[in-house]
Amino acid sequence: MLVHREVVSAIRQMVDKFPVIALTGPRQSGKTTLLRTMFSDYRYVSLEDPDTRSFAENDPRGFLKQYDKHIIFDEVQRVPHLFSYIQSVVDDSGIMGQFIFSGSQNFHLMHNITQSLAGRTAIFRLFPFDFQELKSAGLLQNDYTAHLLKGFYPAIYNRNIRPVDFYPNYIETYIQRDVSELLAIQDMSLFRKFLALSATRAGQVLNMSSLAKEVGMSMPTVKAWLSALENSYVVFLLQPYYNNFSKRVIKSPKLYFFDTGLLCNLLRISDVSQIDNQAIKGALFENMIVSEYVKKKYHRNKRQTDLWFWRDSHGNEVDLLIDKPQETEIVEIKATQTLMPELFKGLNYYAALETKVKLTKTLVYGGSERQERSIAQVLPWSEVDI
Repeated sequence: MLVHREVVSAIRQMVDKFPVIALTGPRQSGKTTLLRTMFSDYRYVSLEDPDTRSFAENDPRGFLKQYDKHIIFDEVQRVPHLFSYIQSVVDDSGIMGQFIFSGSQNFHLMHNITQSLAGRTAIFRLFPFDFQELKSAGLLQNDYTAHLLKGFYPAIYNRNIRPVDFYPNYIETYIQRDVSELLAIQDMSLFRKFLALSATRAGQVLNMSSLAKEVGMSMPTVKAWLSALENSYVVFLLQPYYNNFSKRVIKSPKLYFFDTGLLCNLLRISDVSQIDNQAIKGALFENMIVSEYVKKKYHRNKRQTDLWFWRDSHGNEVDLLIDKPQETEIVEIKATQTLMPELFKGLNYYAALETKVKLTKTLVYGGSERQERSIAQVLPWSEVDI
């Protein structure tokens, strides 16, 4: 089943304005399928292939003479010095959309683009399916708990793979491999322990020293491993908003996973009943919704929209603060399907403090009814937008 990906329209707007288009994102998020479908008249070259990679490494001029225009280079970051040669080619030709890059190692890909192709490359990110993409294909279920467990990776939907079969293999074949390429990890069992303990902190303010102590690692190692997970699109850190009101605000980031299916697997949750019976349901729901906003930001290429959270030392909190060009939207995220007055407490507290910025207030909840209340707009989980 081919699901329409929202990032397509954003890419189409830039393909005739930049000589290079780069699409990055986690492995198995559908990058290759999207590009080969979208640019069906381009030749596809995978630099994962050892023979092709050897050709590019040992004879870059000859390689680019053979693959000179309208080429998709998959996993292009595997041949770093090719970027300098591509710079000369695109500068001489002046052809827009001459090369399409795909890569799953954000650090290496972005480093090489910054070094050699700055100003010549339009960069996009593709994540696992967002709600709208699933909805348009008739794959979005009414009960969000099923999606918490299933996650959003295309293979699970396209090939009907059970999450319990997909995610352990994903961790072993992709995550461990990618992190090993970024870091010289000597003890993979220790890394798996670190990954599992990181999962227990999803949706929480990150305490690096506590995590390091529990894993039995140094703080610099924890920071390096977290950075590797970020660059492999496994986790992201939501930064706190603390430019106003008081010095008594939290200044540590929150940790989230890009995919709740992977998160559930790391937490050893294998059945929906385990979610219903655990207090962790709220944390999983918050992770799913915050991740959805992040995915939508990148799939729609809204670079001027920044995402934050806000919390003070007294526990007053706004789950998500969306800083838009003309206004700020504050979002409260609740897994419940029942609307109660106390759900709006955090939104009201923040709104009373913020008097200089235009605010819109949104409550995202686990129900299905959309409401426009005077106190805030109420959105079902399946209708979040940015």
